[in-house]
Amino acid sequence: MSLIGLFKPKGKSGFGYLSTAEEVTAGINLAGKTILITGCNSGLGLETARVLAMRGATIFGTARTKEKADAALAAFGSQHKGFECELSDPKSVRACVAAVTKTGVKLDALICNAGIMALPKLEKAYGYELQFFTNHIGHFILVTGLIDKLTETGRVVMLSSSAHSMAPKGGIVFDNLSGDKGYTPWGQYGQSKLANLLFAKELSRRFAGTKRTANALHPGVIKTNLGRHMPAIAHAVFGVVGPLFLKTIPQGAATQCYVAVHGDNAAVSGEYFADVNIAKPRADANDAAIAAKLWQVSEEIVNKLG
Repeated sequence: MSLIGLFKPKGKSGFGYLSTAEEVTAGINLAGKTILITGCNSGLGLETARVLAMRGATIFGTARTKEKADAALAAFGSQHKGFECELSDPKSVRACVAAVTKTGVKLDALICNAGIMALPKLEKAYGYELQFFTNHIGHFILVTGLIDKLTETGRVVMLSSSAHSMAPKGGIVFDNLSGDKGYTPWGQYGQSKLANLLFAKELSRRFAGTKRTANALHPGVIKTNLGRHMPAIAHAVFGVVGPLFLKTIPQGAATQCYVAVHGDNAAVSGEYFADVNIAKPRADANDAAIAAKLWQVSEEIVNKLG
């Protein structure tokens, strides 16, 4: 059991650091609901898919290939559907949007779970730093392409991270989205996670007057495939202290499951969650001007991609 969790009391939601995805969805009937999860084939995405399918939801799961998505979902029943969605490839993301649209099914929740983290050296896609492009732009294309496919009460759930606090001072460095003017693995990862948070904030503002919601969250620090680019020494340390200080995957999936389906959140929008409760992000994550500019710049980037 995590030592950290022992010293963190449950919050107003009745859940907390040690709560699992099964615990926060206990008693919830999701029969007739369809939920799309990016990165459904491993880690938090796989656990989220498993638990929400167990509660009766039909899962539309994405992975880098349809085969990986289908294989991951097969254990949960034949009604679930896998889709290819390589977030660093706009053509793949748009093809996913088209494939989901073709089903004619409305989405009750869209959980943007997939991502990459702390690339050791600068890598790019279409001229933009790869973490920003994959974690933010890829999901931006997906979500904006599927907004009309959300139900009237549809929820968009963005996986941000407490690492958004590592983003450069001033928030999004719009004149260095390529990374050419300076790159650090955690600085650029933090910027991509701040972008996820700002996107949720701006989308929430655009949902004003409807029953649709958009929120962001920090799942916790968990050892998953997301950390595959971290140095070997970090993996060695995680192996020794992980059981004492890290969340388990079931605990890590709890917050996104809670935000996506729990009745208490039906009207909650524009918030940042951690440990299955509303939390306080970095100050500039609440800056509406930065969020609006990010949306505008993101649209410009997407339009240039053709």
